[in-house]
Amino acid sequence: MNTEIKKIQPEDEVLSAGKNLTFGLQHVLTMYGGLIAAPLVVGTAIGLNAAEIALLITASILVGGLATLLQTLGLKWFGAKLPIVQGTSFAAVASMIAIGTTGGNIQTIFGAVIVSSIFGILITPFFSKIVRFFPPIVTGSIITIIGISLLPVAIRWIMGGNPKAPEWGSLENIGIAAFTLGVLLVVSRFGSATMARLGVLISIIVGAIFTILLGVADFSKVGNGDLFAFPHLFAFGLPSFEMSAILTMCIVTIVILTETTASLLAIGEIVDTKMDSHRLADGLRADMLSSAIAPLFGSFMQCAFVQNVGLVAISGVKSRFVVATGGAILVVLGLLPIFGRLIAAIPMPVLGGAGIVLFGSVAASGIRTLSKVDYQTQSNLIIVAVSICVGLIPLISPDFFHAFPKVFQTLFHSGISATCIAAVLLNIFFNHLSFGKKPVGSSVKNVQTAIH
Repeated sequence: MNTEIKKIQPEDEVLSAGKNLTFGLQHVLTMYGGLIAAPLVVGTAIGLNAAEIALLITASILVGGLATLLQTLGLKWFGAKLPIVQGTSFAAVASMIAIGTTGGNIQTIFGAVIVSSIFGILITPFFSKIVRFFPPIVTGSIITIIGISLLPVAIRWIMGGNPKAPEWGSLENIGIAAFTLGVLLVVSRFGSATMARLGVLISIIVGAIFTILLGVADFSKVGNGDLFAFPHLFAFGLPSFEMSAILTMCIVTIVILTETTASLLAIGEIVDTKMDSHRLADGLRADMLSSAIAPLFGSFMQCAFVQNVGLVAISGVKSRFVVATGGAILVVLGLLPIFGRLIAAIPMPVLGGAGIVLFGSVAASGIRTLSKVDYQTQSNLIIVAVSICVGLIPLISPDFFHAFPKVFQTLFHSGISATCIAAVLLNIFFNHLSFGKKPVGSSVKNVQTAIH
């Protein structure tokens, strides 16, 4: 009798309930600051009051959890079934603020998000066919710039999170971050294999306790407010639909699809699993479906959280069920605001200290992917060099593209989408177009030899 044992893919590994809960909580702590940042910034910018902003944050937590469950567990045609955490996209923040401060309001934003997300679902088949244009030279450049673009976030967290705060950039904040980073390094170096995988979570917990001893952390308000709260549909009223706002958000949707594509390819590379067009399409559809439903609860567009891609890389825990557990925790936090207030009370410098390793590991994963590229071919060197430099432009000089058309500004406002566009186009130009093609193997060394 022939028996065939089917190999279990890394993302399908089932861990114990305790490990799922522990590693899942680590994912929640890693992305919590980024999850609440978008609704906090948008709500403040468009003039919402504190109670309304609290509703936005609670809705973002709940929808992020539901979106993560859809992406990791999947339904037919929806969900990549990979360890991807979903949450409110920060790429749409600038456009939503523009809509809300130039004649629109929160209902206009929600209406534009719904329509543009449906548009995203419709164009997903196109995006799913572009996998062949993402060889290691492209994905490596994108993953590298993802990590680099996240580092300013970690630096802002280290400095305190709020530039207007009097303690912004203080030695105390930087010292707290350094202490948290030190704990992570010590645990990674001297701890057991299990402790090393939980290094981020352990460092955040120890860092939070350290801030309590210093008298910096304030958990006194955790008990204020409701213990349990059901989500309210259309809490801000029914969405309204304005064409200009919808067109703006459709452009943002293309950017988010591009960034989610990059994140899905990055996690596929880290998990070492096949990422074909079918799986990519399922992941993008889940992204857009979650975005379309989010405004019903009072939240915004969803996307893959790249900081958690770094956590998968640094922890080595590749099971999607771990991330699904994190999604379930977010759903609970969305229904039990007290736990959300507890996590939100952790000082930003603590998250920043752990973020240095998390975000840096994403860049390291990109460099590892780029090591597969044949640099004896000069064009490959040019593709990597130009793509990364283009991605650094909006990070170094955010106003660089201010004189360009609005559509161009939206697409190149993010270093991730800028690198993605540049790398794909350059790869097509050098490696896919047949006319005027030079013999394979042209390199810097060969050119120098010919000159001499």
